[in-house]
Amino acid sequence: MARVLIVLGLVILAAGMLWPFLSQLGLGRLPGDIVIERENMTLYFPLATCLLISLLLSVALWVVNR
Repeated sequence: MARVLIVLGLVILAAGMLWPFLSQLGLGRLPGDIVIERENMTLYFPLATCLLISLLLSVALWVVNR
């Protein structure tokens, strides 16, 4: 369990460091992402981006565990 948490932490760290480059790919602005803008508030819910990342992580973990 400790090994999984360490790897997960490293993946999150890498994603955070690479976020400026990943944002240029269009992640966070996919057609299924929900953005509601009001006068003094912006609500951003990246639904499609979360689903895509979940799918990619599921495939990666399936390949690693196989």
